[in-house]
Amino acid sequence: MALTQRKRKLIGDINVVPYIDVMLVLLVIFMITAPLLTQGIKVQLPRAAAEPIAPQSSRGRQPLVLSIDRDGRWYLSVGHDPTAPLDRSTAQARAMAVLRRSPDLTVLVKADRHVEYGQVIDGMVMLSQSGAHKLGFLTDAPPRDGAAR
Repeated sequence: MALTQRKRKLIGDINVVPYIDVMLVLLVIFMITAPLLTQGIKVQLPRAAAEPIAPQSSRGRQPLVLSIDRDGRWYLSVGHDPTAPLDRSTAQARAMAVLRRSPDLTVLVKADRHVEYGQVIDGMVMLSQSGAHKLGFLTDAPPRDGAAR
């Protein structure tokens, strides 16, 4: 029996198939969790043809958002449970704490279109007293065909 020795050439390539599998799994996880990261207060925003806020103004930070739902309950996008309604004093204390740390933070009001105007103004006054210097409103874009709903 003759023993033949063949020299095998070494392969220096990396098998990338497992990395692709991991990337696809991570992509699916992010696609599922991304919608859950938004604030969960259901608000029917009014429509306005306003220019969007420039991304440079937020400097990569999430803005402070005061949401007012249809029943006039207030919610802040900070705290351990942003979906829990707050009274005025609690909302003001939380807004003050956030704005003390970041005085130039973008502050937005997200009010349902059926909320009384006075409640929206009350929320804006509370934010102003808490240290907000620039306030903005969140709205939905109007329909493209120009018909109002």
